[in-house]
Amino acid sequence: MSRRSWMRPLIAMGLVAVAAVSTACGSSGPADPANGLKVWALEDPVLNKIEQKSIDSFKAGGGNASLETFGNDPYKQRLRVAIGSPQAPDLFFNWGGGNLKEYVDAGKVADLTAVLDENAAVRDKFIPSVLDGAKLDGKTYGVPMRGMQPVMLFYNKDVFAAAGAQPPTTWDDLLTLVDTFKAQGVTPIALAGSQAWTELMWAEYVLDRVAGPEVFKNIRDNGPAGWKDPAVVESMTKLKDLIDRGAFGSNFASVGYDAGGASTILAQGKAAMHLMGSWEYTNQLDQSPDFVKQNKLGWVAFPSVTGGKGDAGNLVGNVSNFYSATSDSKNLDGAKKFLTTTLTEDSYIQALVEAGDVPPVVGAEEMLKKSPNPDYATFIYELVLDSKNFQLSWDQDLPADDATFMLTQLQEFFLGKVSPQQFVDAVAAR
Repeated sequence: MSRRSWMRPLIAMGLVAVAAVSTACGSSGPADPANGLKVWALEDPVLNKIEQKSIDSFKAGGGNASLETFGNDPYKQRLRVAIGSPQAPDLFFNWGGGNLKEYVDAGKVADLTAVLDENAAVRDKFIPSVLDGAKLDGKTYGVPMRGMQPVMLFYNKDVFAAAGAQPPTTWDDLLTLVDTFKAQGVTPIALAGSQAWTELMWAEYVLDRVAGPEVFKNIRDNGPAGWKDPAVVESMTKLKDLIDRGAFGSNFASVGYDAGGASTILAQGKAAMHLMGSWEYTNQLDQSPDFVKQNKLGWVAFPSVTGGKGDAGNLVGNVSNFYSATSDSKNLDGAKKFLTTTLTEDSYIQALVEAGDVPPVVGAEEMLKKSPNPDYATFIYELVLDSKNFQLSWDQDLPADDATFMLTQLQEFFLGKVSPQQFVDAVAAR
C-alpha cells in the first residue's frame, strides 16, 4: 500500500457524538487523568514503534500515556464517533487542513497557539511551512509528528539521455519535452489516470504556479465561489493544452497507480516523466529495484510558469501528519506537555530518519546524510526547507463531499468531456 493511500481521508464527517463506541478496534474508557493520556494514531508497522518510543519517553519523564492504533478507515469512523464523547482520545492523529478544520469548527480541538508561543524553542524547531499545515484562522491546532511527502517530478535518466534532453525547469521546457518525446515514440509523462488524485497533482501545481496559493486558500476558507477566480480558468486552460498536446498519451485513463502501472511505465522507459509524491522512490525501490540502484531514476521540483505569480519553490502534497489535542480532554495539560517535549527529541527525529522518513524539523541535515538514501532524503528536505508555502492536497483540504465532486469533474476534464470553464462552473456551483 502506498503512503498516499494512507493519507486519503475522504470521509463525510458528521461529528455525531454518541455515548457508546464500538469496541472492535480496542478498548477505551472515560478520559481520566489517573489513566494517563490516550493517544490515537493510524496503524503503521514501522512508525508505530517510533510513536511508542515517544510514549515511553513521556512516561520516563514522569508522564503517563498509552498508544492505540487503528486501520485507516476504521480510524476515521471511530474518531468521528468518539470525538466529543467521554470515549474521545486526548491526542489524535490527523492530516491537518480540511480534515482537521471540521473538528475545529465543531469546537472539539484545543488551540495550541499559546502553548507553542510559551515553548518557542519547540515551535521554532518545526519547518514553518509544515507547521502551517495545522494552522487555521491564524491559530495552531496540531503539531507535526511524521515525515513530509511533497509531490515532485520524477524522470527516467536513460530516456532523457537518449533524447539529449534535460529535465524541465519551466512550463515552456515541459511543453518542448512533450514534443521531443512524442517524436521518439515515448509517452512524455506517465499518468495513473484511473485514479483522479494523480490528476489532481497537476491541477494543484499549475494553479499555484500561475496564481500563487491564495486562490485555493480562498476556495477552502470561503467556499466554492472562489473557484470563479479567473486564474482557475487560466491554469486549467494551460493544463488542457498539455493534455491535448499528448503529454499523457492516449491510454492514461486505464493506467493505475496502486498496482504499479504508472511507476512501471517510467521504469521500463516507456514514459519519460512522472509527477508523484515522494513515496514514489520507495515504490520504485520495491517494484523496480535495479532502476533505482543503477541510478536511472531522477527527480526535480515542479517547473515554474513564466510570468506566474506563484513562487517556484512552493510545494503541494502531504505536508505531514499531526497530533492534535481534544478540547474536552481532562488531561489537556498533560497533552500539551507531551506535544512540547517528545516530538522534537533527537531520538525521535533520528528514529524517523532511520525509518526512511524526512522529518519536519530544522537542523536535520547531518542525520539525513547518514540515512539509507541520503541524496534523495536531502533533496526532499531542502525542497521543503526552502518552500514558502506547502499546500496540502486539495482532496484533503476541502470538505469530503466537495473533494469527491471536484475529483469526478477533474477526471471528466482530463478525458476532454469538460472544458476549463465548465469545470469551474461545476465546482463553483457546489
